[in-house]
Amino acid sequence: MNSTYHYIGLDVHKRTVAFCEKRADGKTVASGSFSTRREALKQWVEQRTIPWVGAMEATLFSGYLYDALTPHAVEIQVGHPARIKAITAAKHKSDTIDAETLANLLRADLFPQCHMAPPLVRELRRVLRYRNFLVRQAVTMKNKTTGLLMEVGAAYDAKRVHQRGYFHELLEDLEEVPPSVVQLLRTTRGGMEMFQGAQKQLVDALVRHDQLRERVERLRSIKGVGEVTALTWALEIDDPARFSNLKKAHSYCGLCSGQHESAGKNRRAPLSKQRNPHLQTVLIEAAKLAPRWNPQLREVHEKALEQDKNRNRATCIVARKLVAYLMAVDRSGQPFQTPDEE
Repeated sequence: MNSTYHYIGLDVHKRTVAFCEKRADGKTVASGSFSTRREALKQWVEQRTIPWVGAMEATLFSGYLYDALTPHAVEIQVGHPARIKAITAAKHKSDTIDAETLANLLRADLFPQCHMAPPLVRELRRVLRYRNFLVRQAVTMKNKTTGLLMEVGAAYDAKRVHQRGYFHELLEDLEEVPPSVVQLLRTTRGGMEMFQGAQKQLVDALVRHDQLRERVERLRSIKGVGEVTALTWALEIDDPARFSNLKKAHSYCGLCSGQHESAGKNRRAPLSKQRNPHLQTVLIEAAKLAPRWNPQLREVHEKALEQDKNRNRATCIVARKLVAYLMAVDRSGQPFQTPDEE
């Protein structure tokens, strides 16, 4: 705790930010709220005459405020909402009380700070997550296509229905189907192709980006790791050095269960919900396919099946091994090499 600084807690919302400014001894210097608009934000910053340290929760709007306030503060810390128990478990809760609680945690050096990626990484991560949104929309269009065909009792080949040539032949051969359904099928097909084309363009742009190209190439040296897996790892992890050991990386990726121990008894729990869902989804999908191309991961998968005979748990074991490979490549800065290649 530095007595020369003021400590400011910021309770961030969509349109307003409640703040509480305290000295190191706990005395409140100022409190109130200001608008999140740039003009109001600039006026509020200009009113701060003493060097200050700020603290805010991680919300949808924290990134914008973090970038805007960082040049004017000694330090801005962003905390994980799930770990700030003083706010979530409080009996009385308001914007003013929350801002004061954040300031008190900060000046007492008890604020649970989380990692804040640089602006460029957050920008590229936003593009990748938008690509994932487009993929989900394309899948929705595919499901709508088959749903429309089933509604009117049309016969179709489920394995080929989304192929362009077969789809157009199917539309020409449809009989006793209302014209509106044919038009809806064409519209749905157009939407699916648009979403698929857009997501491919975003992936190609990210792979060729100067800040990602070499790193993605190194990660892809692991057999079974494709463009999307490498991009997701690079942008969601950001700096692998922030994990002191492999277990913490597994926990962040959502590949381990929570611990429930009481009176010397341990209860096995499902995979924890406190994780990065984007990484978890991609790693699980990659772990299902990677054993086809990676002999080492195939061996891990087969050994897990022999011991447990549960495919889901075997997939999780492969995903954890895949995280170990990704961490090793990312930290060393060298392409992946098997023991035989070394």
